[in-house]
Amino acid sequence: MKVLDLQCTQGHSFEGWFGSQDDYDAQRERGLVTCPVCNDSDIVKMLSAPRLNLGHGTAPVVPTGQTEGSFAAPGPQPTGDAQAPSDRTTALSSSDSSLNPGRLAQMQAAMLNMVRHVMANTEDVGPQFAEEARKIHYGEREDRNIRGQATREETEALIEEGIEVMPLPIPENLKGPLQ
Repeated sequence: MKVLDLQCTQGHSFEGWFGSQDDYDAQRERGLVTCPVCNDSDIVKMLSAPRLNLGHGTAPVVPTGQTEGSFAAPGPQPTGDAQAPSDRTTALSSSDSSLNPGRLAQMQAAMLNMVRHVMANTEDVGPQFAEEARKIHYGEREDRNIRGQATREETEALIEEGIEVMPLPIPENLKGPLQ
């Protein structure tokens, strides 16, 4: 097993595990190697010390994961997916002089772990998010954690009604079934 340090054009660094260099090249040419943070398929190998997983001992833990807008709320309140308003979005990039590459990688991993936790512990109600969140809030449905899609207008209306929601970017590769 060949472990490569990879990076997308947005500066997100991540590991990729491949059977061989040929496997990496073939998967990259077919667009199968994508950034777990932004789903960018323009990937380059970074210089790194060789590291091979030969099946001896314990294999290193590999973070997995990839992004859309989503909502999360504290405690037993509903959560869901919706596009984050651009005027409230704060972006971090590897060119930010206040963040070293190691710290940025830790932040990316923490974000992906948080998204995975939300995905694993919520029910996807899809485009009925606003309607379902209201029913839960007003006691018409059982209290449970949900996620789904909502328009900006629906999101603002929920907040005005006192229903706490939070945009949460969900990477493309996490939108399918969890493995």
